[in-house]
Amino acid sequence: MRIIKVKSYEQMSRQAANIISAQVIIKPDSVLGLATGSTPIGAYDQLGKWYKKGDLDFSKVTTVNLDEYVGLSGENIQSYRYFMEKNFFEKINIKKENTFVPNGTAKDLVAECTNYDDRIKKLGGIDLQLLGIGVDGHIGFNEPSDCFEKSTHVVTLHESTIAANSRFFDSIDDVPKKALTMGMVSIMQAKKILLIANGKQKEEILNKALYGPITPQIPASILQLHPDITIIYSEV
Repeated sequence: MRIIKVKSYEQMSRQAANIISAQVIIKPDSVLGLATGSTPIGAYDQLGKWYKKGDLDFSKVTTVNLDEYVGLSGENIQSYRYFMEKNFFEKINIKKENTFVPNGTAKDLVAECTNYDDRIKKLGGIDLQLLGIGVDGHIGFNEPSDCFEKSTHVVTLHESTIAANSRFFDSIDDVPKKALTMGMVSIMQAKKILLIANGKQKEEILNKALYGPITPQIPASILQLHPDITIIYSEV
């Protein structure tokens, strides 16, 4: 486990972008596991800038996203597909057919989950998985539970997660109550994991996740078992 503490969100974002860009340079056909939310936006913006300068080429990269809200189509401005398009994919030269996000409007959500896991397996697994962490220790939408969910699955979001995500919606009532999320097997089988977090409010949960007991009540605690994980944390 490698922990990097920096002084600002900008430094965190640049450090994260450095690690992701190195992965793409070393292996141009990398499979990147990607996250959404406000935390990775700075890293995505930096990668886009480096692409425009001619320093990076994403034409052979494949991406698989961690999660998507149930009931939101990719055209919905609150969907994670839309988020990725606007905050990253449109800024680089990745092929859209090589970008995968769970389908939150699939008629058969269980089949969608199974197919998503199969897709990751066919890709040969994830080379580098980017993660954030919730104040309750969730990664992706793997919420605190009595057990670690192995596979991609449908999850009912906790009230704290809904409240945290309500800042992106007009009203807390508009936040979807369910989501599809990648399970722990695909995350933990990633060759490398990069977890980024910023804000003083994340310090306590990071300490519990990284140094406390491994428990599904703090889903991120399972990351202690990963052989190649980097954590970048900024208090602001």
